Amino acid sequence: MKIKTVAQLEKRANTLRRKREAVPMRLLVCSGPGCLAVGAGEVAEALRKSLRRHGAKKKAGVVLTRTGCQGLCERGPLLTVEPAGTLYQKVKPKDADEIVEKTVLAGELIPRLLATSKGKKKRRLKTRAEIPFYKKQRLVALENVGRIDPEKIDDALAMGAYLSLAKALSGASPEEVLDQVTEAGLRGRGGAGFPAGRKWRLCRDAEDEKKYVLCNCDEGDPGAFMDRSLFEGDPHRVLEGMAIGAYAIGADEGIIYVRDEYPLAVANTARAIDQAREAGLLGKNILGTGFSFDVRLVRGSGAFVCGEETALIASVEGRVGEPVPRPPYPAESGLGGHPTNINNVETWANVPVIVRDGAKAFASIGTDGSKGTKVFCLVGKVINTGLIEVPMGATLKEIVYDIGGGVPRGRTFKAVQPGGPSGGCLPAEKIDLPVDFESLNEAGSIMGSGGMIVMDDRTCMVDVAKYFTQFLVDESCGKCVPCREGLRRQLEILEAITQGEADGGAIDRLEKLGEGIAFGSLCGLGKTAPNPMLSTLRYFREEYEAHIAEGRCPAGVCRPLTTFEITDECNGCGACVRACPTEAIEGTKKEVHTLDQAKCIQCGACFDACKFDAVRIGGKPS
Repeated sequence: MKIKTVAQLEKRANTLRRKREAVPMRLLVCSGPGCLAVGAGEVAEALRKSLRRHGAKKKAGVVLTRTGCQGLCERGPLLTVEPAGTLYQKVKPKDADEIVEKTVLAGELIPRLLATSKGKKKRRLKTRAEIPFYKKQRLVALENVGRIDPEKIDDALAMGAYLSLAKALSGASPEEVLDQVTEAGLRGRGGAGFPAGRKWRLCRDAEDEKKYVLCNCDEGDPGAFMDRSLFEGDPHRVLEGMAIGAYAIGADEGIIYVRDEYPLAVANTARAIDQAREAGLLGKNILGTGFSFDVRLVRGSGAFVCGEETALIASVEGRVGEPVPRPPYPAESGLGGHPTNINNVETWANVPVIVRDGAKAFASIGTDGSKGTKVFCLVGKVINTGLIEVPMGATLKEIVYDIGGGVPRGRTFKAVQPGGPSGGCLPAEKIDLPVDFESLNEAGSIMGSGGMIVMDDRTCMVDVAKYFTQFLVDESCGKCVPCREGLRRQLEILEAITQGEADGGAIDRLEKLGEGIAFGSLCGLGKTAPNPMLSTLRYFREEYEAHIAEGRCPAGVCRPLTTFEITDECNGCGACVRACPTEAIEGTKKEVHTLDQAKCIQCGACFDACKFDAVRIGGKPS
């Protein structure tokens, strides 16, 4: 049924909210890609069948809902039981009957499916609120992700979707909305951190009647899935943010540019657009206010460079995704030559909250220069990998240790890369650094879109620089010489270092090359591409020097520069024997083992398996 007025929207939202609150119990099955990959779909189906078999809907009034990502990807499939807030982890289809019989019908918890506290006196954690992973988070953009069914607009409306749009359209002028966003201090979450209000005003003040708003979901960072998760879990939030932005700017058309590799995000967003149109929340004369706005979906083919605004516009227009010099900026002359305001998914998702709660409430979160929260994908050598949202200014220590649970298998935290492939690597001594735009920039990194990769002491920082340089070489559009040729030369030098073939001048050449690439490149990809190399040189220079001058890789990663030896500290436990893939280690129980260098492939499995520091990393094989 079409919603024709603000009053009708409020009435429908209130009805749906009361209906939602009247449900005695709700089983929320995480159906984000991470949980789906380990069987969440089968868990949901097993629960559905078990609920029907036991007549649980009639007896207990329980409702089963498949949601977007619930955050703790490492422990999936996840099942949240509301309103108690119980979180079951690593749920299997065979657990369905027990969950229904004990938790749904008898109100009992199942201890083996609960999280466990750390320390000597371990205890079962009964609710999400008790789990350290969730304790220090603050959900703003993600507040409904993992709580609603993203395929049903009524679920979103029950949680207040489009009420902020109604508030803006009926109670504020476009200028007042723009002032709110400016006062809130919202900065773009796509990487550069440009003030959203200033960008919106540039677009609004441009002398052209036709204007566009564009949502950038070209998320290509390795290990990043923030924007994807928002579209998978709460697409109406992003659509509402775009509509509010369009009202403030004077646009009547919006475009969502999303990677085609995100099939679930594409499907959920396309469905949400259709639902919003059918409900009268997109299209002509929205809520009877005279404001018209519609959205279309454009699927990208996965070029990392299309995250850059002008390359993205070129792709939308059907041209090769290459950046063009700026100015003019897209806010002045963008799609089809018309003013175009581009923000990423997370930025748009924050807008309804600002309108709903007020600019001061949003600005009260975070730091003086970085307001609000930031969504990160916490991945790499960390115990609790997953999707998180923290206040700006939270320290790396809080993220890596309090939320992430620290480094697994007793290894030592070595570095973190908070800004994706173009971000700099920060060392362990920066663990107390606040995560905000200014602090990261000063430390030689960037916020980026939000991929945060944690590294342990078995990570070679030269190899990390090489890996990300290779990624950027592959993703460079090749339009400008500094990026195209400079990155290839940077990769050649890094490869020579990791192969033990570099001379004493390699480090100086890398530094000069990095400065030249950053200075001369056309777009943000090239200008930030040297960051992984320059930051590792800044903080881990001794590793480069060890590779070049000493012919060894301290982390034991670069095979041409690594040997492994078993020392007299070996107690003959046999862990290395079991781990070795080439049967290069021999020895009897409780006696020092031996390693046959002719069979060894320098994989490091023995080093990782040994708990007694009896395996030593040596230099280049003789």
